[in-house]
Amino acid sequence: MGFRGAIFDVDGVLVDSPHALAWRDTLRELMETRWSDVRADSTYTPEGFTPELYQQLISGKPRISGARAALDYFHVPEAEIRADVYAERKQQMVVELIEDGEFTAFPDALRFVLAVRDAGIRPAAASSSKNAGMMLARIPLDTFAEEQGLEYDFLRPDLSLLDLFEVDISGRDLAHGKPDPEIFVTAARELGLLPRECFVVEDAVAGIEAAKAGGIAALGVARADDVELLTAAHADLVVATLDDVDLDRLVAGELAGGRAAEANG
Repeated sequence: MGFRGAIFDVDGVLVDSPHALAWRDTLRELMETRWSDVRADSTYTPEGFTPELYQQLISGKPRISGARAALDYFHVPEAEIRADVYAERKQQMVVELIEDGEFTAFPDALRFVLAVRDAGIRPAAASSSKNAGMMLARIPLDTFAEEQGLEYDFLRPDLSLLDLFEVDISGRDLAHGKPDPEIFVTAARELGLLPRECFVVEDAVAGIEAAKAGGIAALGVARADDVELLTAAHADLVVATLDDVDLDRLVAGELAGGRAAEANG
């Protein structure tokens, strides 16, 4: 039996979001102002907050968990108390960035979502971020289709990327965050499918671990040169671009790379 459902993370998979920028700049702002009195007691430096740090410790996690992970990493005193302040200010900043249009959709991801739908595989969006729906709703599909030379009769001017998903549970308050599988198991259930009938598309280690813990096949997208990290998390397939996924084998229930992925691997 082939796959019947595809469950997509949003940040880093579908959208190049401003989350990493917001996490970095918010902590710098706090350490230079409200928390300047404890900066010397921490290991924080602005240059220490790297894209690799975001990808390894924060990406894919619920907001509070991500805030606590960053503060613990830099040994910020009273991290358990400061995490709420950090997470709240980061949320304010990321909303401002999104409203200013400081994000872009990945063309390979949009092509892949459309191809998955064409193949009869039902898509769901499942991101820990409460901002995911806001970004997806701001991506016009007709503009993308025109730029890519794609012809779809259903792509009306008012249709956004969000409208392609049958189910969207992004930002829902669940009992457990990634790497717990609850978010993906919930998405499969709301599609009316069993976990084993679906695959998850993720760019973060926590997301891959969550998918595997839920008995769901995991497709890793290495947007940050982190093939080894996603592979070590036991992703069933890791690609640099979703254009490298073999769609014919996907329909047959197998995650496999096409010629481009095999050449790179």
